[in-house]
Amino acid sequence: MDERRDFSHFVRGPVDGLLTLDLILVNGDCAACFNDIEAKALAIPGVEQARVNITHGRMTVVWRQDASSASVIMDQLARSGYPAQPFQPQKAEAAEAARASHLLKCLAVASFAAMNIMLLSVSVWSGGEMDITSETRDFFHGLSALIALPAAAYAGRPFFTSALTGLRARRMNMDVPISLGIVLALGMSVFETLAHREHAYFDSAMMLLAFLLFGRVLEQFVKQRTRVAAGNIAALKGAMAQRIEPDGSLVLVPVDSLAPGDEVWLLAGERAPADAVVVSGASSLDESVITGETRRREVSAGAAIYAGSLNFEGVLRLRVSKAGAASLIDDVASLVEKAAQARSHYRRLADRAARLYAPLVHTSAALTAVGWLVVGASLHDAMIYAIAVLIITCPCALALAVPAVQVVAAGRLFRAGVFLNTPEALERLSEIDTVVFDKTGTLTQPCAQVVNRLDLSEDLLAAAASLSRSSHHPLAVALAVCTAGEMIADAREVSGAGVKAMVDGQVWRLGSAAFCDIPEWAQPAPLSASVLYIRRGDAHAPVIIDQMLRPDAVAVVARLRAKGFPVAILSGDHAAAVGAVAAQLGVSDWRAGLKPAEKIAAIESMKASGRRVLMVGDGLNDAPALAAAHASMSPVCAVELAQAQADAVFLGERLGPVVEAIATARLAKRLMQQNLALSVIYNAIAAPLAVLGYVTPIIAAAAMSGSSILVTLNALRAGGTPMKAGEAASSQSPEIGAPAAAAQRGLA
Repeated sequence: MDERRDFSHFVRGPVDGLLTLDLILVNGDCAACFNDIEAKALAIPGVEQARVNITHGRMTVVWRQDASSASVIMDQLARSGYPAQPFQPQKAEAAEAARASHLLKCLAVASFAAMNIMLLSVSVWSGGEMDITSETRDFFHGLSALIALPAAAYAGRPFFTSALTGLRARRMNMDVPISLGIVLALGMSVFETLAHREHAYFDSAMMLLAFLLFGRVLEQFVKQRTRVAAGNIAALKGAMAQRIEPDGSLVLVPVDSLAPGDEVWLLAGERAPADAVVVSGASSLDESVITGETRRREVSAGAAIYAGSLNFEGVLRLRVSKAGAASLIDDVASLVEKAAQARSHYRRLADRAARLYAPLVHTSAALTAVGWLVVGASLHDAMIYAIAVLIITCPCALALAVPAVQVVAAGRLFRAGVFLNTPEALERLSEIDTVVFDKTGTLTQPCAQVVNRLDLSEDLLAAAASLSRSSHHPLAVALAVCTAGEMIADAREVSGAGVKAMVDGQVWRLGSAAFCDIPEWAQPAPLSASVLYIRRGDAHAPVIIDQMLRPDAVAVVARLRAKGFPVAILSGDHAAAVGAVAAQLGVSDWRAGLKPAEKIAAIESMKASGRRVLMVGDGLNDAPALAAAHASMSPVCAVELAQAQADAVFLGERLGPVVEAIATARLAKRLMQQNLALSVIYNAIAAPLAVLGYVTPIIAAAAMSGSSILVTLNALRAGGTPMKAGEAASSQSPEIGAPAAAAQRGLA
């Protein structure tokens, strides 16, 4: 195989006998095109999955290792009229920039030509039969032709190329009726000019082309809102890292070459190149773009950090824990990609309609011409009416009706820290009427906290933090995660009792009260808390460790209940801990000590009573319940199995994104329904008028383009101003942050 055809280095896998290849599509701009591309790919022997990303023009193909090859798949797609190339981020970005630039140039040419031709047409119209000679009218028409024909040949290429590609592959796409309408309008106008007729339609053809290009550019802008956000997130890792070699030397290497276990230096002002653990050093990190938390986090040895975190102060030595596509940054980029390619019930409805639309339009135009000829109209008039039908029934509004809303809503949720993870996430979230939370790691923060930190002296807290790093006990591990301290080299763990060490002539102990030789703490601890004891010489104190509620949990639950959503808690934790959390939140419907099967049974019982449940959970025991619920969400810190079962994943320490997701989904559903209704109503009114001869080509061009622009502008309402992932909820009010007014109405 020659080098040009060897695509093996772009293929990922095998995983369970399956290979994966990301392709960038050369053609395909409409919903019907994307649907057809997926169908053609799935028809290739061995292909298990084909999914087109409408935002990137990118397709992921998964096939059986022994059934086909990358080159065969790409050849088959090319023969079907959809040439593709292996996806390479830099080349794809350059190609996208070139495409956007070309569309803008086409729009500029078409608009300039349309304006100048319109000036000439106004002169003809205002002159009338008495004030303008036929020679002058023919001159103006001829001048219009000299402007329109080369301008249309250049500006119409995005539509003409797509239409010709489809016809060569013996398929229809929505650019076929668009191209046919433009070509027929120009051809008829040339004939009218040569025949010295009174009317020509160069102005109609160029206005149609300009409006269509404006809609295409606007659609490109809408898609770019999500694409740019995803690209910026993925770029946070940077390009290079300083890797520490075994001999201690430093080597500047590409970030993609890092592997788990590698150690790197992170200087002040740099972003972490991969998910890692701090080996030595101390600093503060800005993780706002990763977790949504605006406060800087202090880190030292033992702390885990995410790729993309900005180091503010000291120099850190890091040990890579996850690299390449396994880091949180790459997971986020992947989730954004899934959000952009989500296809709901409404999207599939629009796809099916668009697939049938082209032949229907052509049939209507042909019947219009035949009908007018039958009733005695001239061939000239019959062709004019047929052209008006082709123009006014152009299916652009229908093609944009749902995808535009989905892309804008996905971008809004991205900015709020929510990433859609399933094909029907928006639709499912818009239909829920009951919200069920897991407790541990969902209503509470994923990491335990020292409740009485302010009551401990700095010396005792530092001693406890240092000793905790030498223990495998779950409470000690939790203490190590939430506090900063250096490991003590000669610390020794006593099984079932605690950890002790000799430091500067003093005995340090961390463990039970008996192990530390001090009395039990007399004051009651919170029901869900655990108590360790620290002794440093003669000084001693209890260390109370508990999983605190997420900062806005009370406000979120209050907001949901105020909007009419029943809230319940299903947890596997013990009753005392769950009851304490439920009491804080004011939730009366809670159950504790549940096994996964019991959580599913509880949700199924709710579903049997007609309720549509949103389950929010993070643990392994939540995964089956997440799959069983009508819709589901997980925090980004959830285990991978829980994330895989969730319809959406949210960032940050707060629950506010759950409310934002519900509000945005309800708003998006309404806008999808409105757009589909607008498309249907427009065609129900406009098509009969065109068939009956009441619409000229220029009016048809304005009406069609106006409907597309209206649908796109309506979709932009889904953008709004989302609540940020780290935005604080008011402690004085159940209102959560400041979601957009439209989203608040959507939650009602």
